[in-house]
Amino acid sequence: MFYLDSDSRSLHIAGGRGGDGGPAHLQGGTGGIGQGPIVNITTSQLIAHNLQATVATDQASQLQKLRASQMASHCPPPSTIFCGRQETLTKMHQSFSDTGIQHIYVLHGLGGAGKTQIALKFMKESSSRFSDIFFIDTSTIATIDAGLKNIAVLKDFGDSPQDGLLWLTSKVEEWLLLFDNADDPSINLKDFIPQCNHGNIIITSRNPGLRVYAGSNSSLVSDMEEEDAVALLLKSALQEATSHTEQIAAEIVKSLHCLPLAIVQAGAFISKSRDLDGYLPLYMKHKARLLSEKPAQSHDQYAWTVYTTWQISFDQLTLPAAMFLQHCSFLHYNGISEEIFRYASEYQFPSDDGEWDSLQFLDATNEVQSYSLISFNAEKKVFSIHPLVHSWSQGTVGNPEGYMSTMGSILGMAFSERPQWDMQLASLLLCPHVELTVKRGVEIALVFRAQYARIFWEGGRYKQAMRVQEEVLEKRRQLLGENHPKTLQTMGNLAGTYSYLGEHQKAKELNVIVLEKQRQVLGQNHPKTLQTMGNLASSYSYLGEHRKAKELNVIVLEKQRQVLGENHPDTLSTMGNLATSYSALGEHQKAKELNVILLENRKQVSGENHPDTLSTMGNLAGSYSNLGKHQKAKELEVIVLEKQRQLLGEDHSRTLTTMGNLAISYSNLGKHQKAKELEVIVLEKRKQVLGENHPETLATMGNLATSYSYLCEHQKAKELNVLVLEKQKQVLGENHPDTLSTMGNLASSYSYLREYKKAKELRNLVLEKRKQILGENHPDTLKTEKLVGSTSPKLGKPSRIRRIWALFHHSAM
Repeated sequence: MFYLDSDSRSLHIAGGRGGDGGPAHLQGGTGGIGQGPIVNITTSQLIAHNLQATVATDQASQLQKLRASQMASHCPPPSTIFCGRQETLTKMHQSFSDTGIQHIYVLHGLGGAGKTQIALKFMKESSSRFSDIFFIDTSTIATIDAGLKNIAVLKDFGDSPQDGLLWLTSKVEEWLLLFDNADDPSINLKDFIPQCNHGNIIITSRNPGLRVYAGSNSSLVSDMEEEDAVALLLKSALQEATSHTEQIAAEIVKSLHCLPLAIVQAGAFISKSRDLDGYLPLYMKHKARLLSEKPAQSHDQYAWTVYTTWQISFDQLTLPAAMFLQHCSFLHYNGISEEIFRYASEYQFPSDDGEWDSLQFLDATNEVQSYSLISFNAEKKVFSIHPLVHSWSQGTVGNPEGYMSTMGSILGMAFSERPQWDMQLASLLLCPHVELTVKRGVEIALVFRAQYARIFWEGGRYKQAMRVQEEVLEKRRQLLGENHPKTLQTMGNLAGTYSYLGEHQKAKELNVIVLEKQRQVLGQNHPKTLQTMGNLASSYSYLGEHRKAKELNVIVLEKQRQVLGENHPDTLSTMGNLATSYSALGEHQKAKELNVILLENRKQVSGENHPDTLSTMGNLAGSYSNLGKHQKAKELEVIVLEKQRQLLGEDHSRTLTTMGNLAISYSNLGKHQKAKELEVIVLEKRKQVLGENHPETLATMGNLATSYSYLCEHQKAKELNVLVLEKQKQVLGENHPDTLSTMGNLASSYSYLREYKKAKELRNLVLEKRKQILGENHPDTLKTEKLVGSTSPKLGKPSRIRRIWALFHHSAM
């Protein structure tokens, strides 16, 4: 009991001691009267006690608020060695320039690319722009809730995440909220974004899917510019920037593919060893170890190394997604397509039971993409992996040889199931993957190795194709015998490769052997026999035996039309080869008419932009040029060249042929300087791709000499023609049409340099040979005859060697 004294200064509390227990029976006894002490508390004591409790509560509240303030508003400064990224920062400043509306900006990309550092740099540069700045760790729902709760407590708006979200929604001010490390794709970030028309939000994430919140206000954060990467390395390594250190640093950052976190780790290591020059050799030997080590001292608060940051993401993947990434790491890191796996599945499971499941594939790739461990080019429909991730992923498997073998077989399967019309474009995509597999020495079935040779051949990599074909031919001879159809196919393929490498005599001899055996084994009219006949005709053409080539092409074309049909790829190829024969024999109108028909058929069968269609367009342009319609030829070649550059690349043999033909058209239109500049480019590329002595390289050298002559640089023209003629005699022979053209051009050079006797002797020799080889009435013969019979010693301009692309075909694998 309690009561107050009359003066209300004391509070009395009385309590009795319990009485003795009652007698022992079922209901129990009655308790005794309480005898406890009486406690007196004065009013002043009570007030003091209450005040003390209030102060304690306030102190706890203030402490909580202080901690909330520290957690909610503490944004660490950007790294002291921050470099570059100006383009992204400028875009961010522009995106947040308007007031009165809500802005959301997403920085997405691979772990270690520097997304958070860019965000912090932007916030430092724009701190006066915002009323409040809040930082939320978005790695888990728990950390998000804690961040929002801290905002509520800081602003005296409650103590729950909902209160924090409500404050942001109701406070119409220019606050900035950073959602950092929003990497978990299972978290629906929309639940935590204030639903209002004000405020500013930055999201950093490995998940490109979060761009849905920002639209165009987003940036892919990837590798740095090399100049900025060099500056970052030297700063983090505590190295002075000199021409020497910048050169060494440039090599290091290239090896690190300009990834910021890798550069900072390398710099930390170098700052300890103080040996900038020695880092790269060490890195090449111990890449995994160096990229896994956490530096003892760091310039920022990032807790993970390059490899551990990816391992954290990898550990979140489901098994199918993880296996997809691991298998892709044994392909080239660029140009990975769904088609590789789809076509391989058709080889493995040709029935409907094994139908390819694109949705399942999409689920796996989307999951890997959500951590930026792989990226997708929507325009080209291909995936790519950052080179360092590519290397790291290989280290996550325990049986790399097995993975290599699996992917090597998948590549062979994928090409085996390609339709004929799609093989060249497919080969351009597959070549880097196959090249890597061959370089690693992966053991795969012979049938797939044969497909590798075809991939190289279709991709214009004839030297690599030759090496694989020779290996396959040797093994097939041992296993199947000399006359087996597959052995003969390989021999025919090798002959085609020899031809493209300029070894036309070897190609011809091999085609003669193959044709004879195929006639015996397969019969006269078998499609493969007809293919070989067409290949032999092409060999005759390359050797300058155009009449033989024409006669054989006429026979092959007639038979292919009967056996295969008018629009079969082999039939169309032979039509192109026959048109080339007509052109070489001076029957330019016939060549043009056939090319017009062929171009229309190609467009219908393969489409406007197929490589074979473009080559036919180039051949038609050549026909126009031969008929004197140089402007029309030029316009067509400009179109073809642009499309070939996009489809095949700058260095593909067909692209280079079109560039050379366009140079001729420029020259025919009097633009000799333009022709010369283009021929210099073509010559340099052909030397690199085909070699110094390839017939196409020599033809380009001859055309460049002609440009020198037109530009009155006659001494240069003469020296180059002497060199070309000597090589063509060795490579093509004394009587090849290209050799004779160069002899005629050299005669013109002699004439312009007043060496008239030499010029006359050479022209007489050319005339005699052309009469024997081409006939009395060939345009080239008549032109030479006119020069020889002229009274003017200087009459006669040099000619060009036009390289029209016959679509040489060879036996299918």
